[in-house]
Amino acid sequence: MDIIIRRVVINRLSVILLLMALLAISLSGRAALKTHLTQGGLFFGEVTPGSQVFYNGESISVSPKGQFILGFGYNAKLKQTYQVVDDKGTKKNITLKLTPREYAVQRINGVAKKYVKPTKMALERIKLDSQRVKNARLQNSRQQDFFQGFNWPLTGPITGVYGSQRVFNGEPRRPHFGVDIAAITGTKVHSPADGRVTLASNNLYFSGGTLIIDHGYGISSSFLHLSRVLVVSGQKVNRGDVIAEVGATGRVTGPHLDWRINWFEKHLDPQILAGAQK
Repeated sequence: MDIIIRRVVINRLSVILLLMALLAISLSGRAALKTHLTQGGLFFGEVTPGSQVFYNGESISVSPKGQFILGFGYNAKLKQTYQVVDDKGTKKNITLKLTPREYAVQRINGVAKKYVKPTKMALERIKLDSQRVKNARLQNSRQQDFFQGFNWPLTGPITGVYGSQRVFNGEPRRPHFGVDIAAITGTKVHSPADGRVTLASNNLYFSGGTLIIDHGYGISSSFLHLSRVLVVSGQKVNRGDVIAEVGATGRVTGPHLDWRINWFEKHLDPQILAGAQK
């Protein structure tokens, strides 16, 4: 009889623990960060704590637990190599093989002429904007929350995808490096992970209301075309915080959020990293 009772208690405890785990997953709205060996993806590596990692001749930041990130751009070479040097000085070269991707072409008409062919004065402003954005994405803090994965900043119909080449009013432009999520102006935008604001502007030339958040280890999120930026540069934000509102500012034809993820200057695909919308 005692054995039967103990089994019942154990079974009930197992069910409770399972339900708690499922609830935690549901509440988090995210899956832990993992490797995606493809163009626009990343490598989530782990080495023995105290080891050094080198990639393309540069030293890569390694967490106290031995975790590190390598990001692969839109047209990254399919063969990637990094080097690990352990605490005894032993070196090991590791090769990664990426899968190639095919990208779509998006044709968008109705874009204002000033955005397709900027004036000389506008080009000077664009240059300054680009430098501000570049500086904001070069942060290399040691925040680690994003290792647990990314939440979607909002959910809705996907109207633009990473890597697609855009043709504005019949003129080809550079590829699109984010994911566009359709939403009405004023829709709340949430931080996809903990971080610190490195750029908060209401009026960049192409991207309008623009916000960039440093998540750590070279990973940053950018949010474009915002109607309102609700945080300021230098501010610490937590996963799920309301940080901005959707708009139609800059070079757009309607309200939506353009969400981008970078590893330093390498553009990554948010849809790969965040997974399916929850």
